[in-house]
Amino acid sequence: MVELKPAFRPARPASGAVNLAKTLAQTAVFWFVFLAAIPFAIVWLEGRVGLPRFEPLPPALTWSVFALASALGLASGATMALAGRGTPLPIEAPRELVVRGPYRFVRNPMAIAGLTQGACVGAALGSWSTLAYVAAGFVLWNGFVRPIEERDLERRFGPVFVAYRDAVRCWVPRRSGFELARCVARDEDAR
Repeated sequence: MVELKPAFRPARPASGAVNLAKTLAQTAVFWFVFLAAIPFAIVWLEGRVGLPRFEPLPPALTWSVFALASALGLASGATMALAGRGTPLPIEAPRELVVRGPYRFVRNPMAIAGLTQGACVGAALGSWSTLAYVAAGFVLWNGFVRPIEERDLERRFGPVFVAYRDAVRCWVPRRSGFELARCVARDEDAR
């Protein structure tokens, strides 16, 4: 089993403003690397080796969806920074289990946002290889990162995280938001 202690550490106590600033800085770096530098390098390589491309989707469509996904990513990061008292990075993980904002509806709103943004970049560039890169990111995140992250959350937050995990799906949003207080009350009533 993978050792979690070095990779996942709760953030040191800090103000919401500090956590938000760190989260926004991390987001800017991630967006630059994963949504600009890597896709444009992929497109450059496609051109060098002569890989086929497709007609880009209409810019109004791709950039509208990109903007919506960006808003979801920013809202998720802000919720994690303020309600979770930490950042999205495992080395400064939230100190509290985040079950507010977008997390009330789906467990991985930041991953959904990032993958959607990446797909929009690939569609805007007309790049099959960029779309394959996004698909590979999904497989890596869902198959490797998510299970490690969820083991850490279960270790740190115990039955509360298990109840959340059991009630809120990973990729498909709920119709109504998850209410932790109701879940805890039901658990106490069952005892």
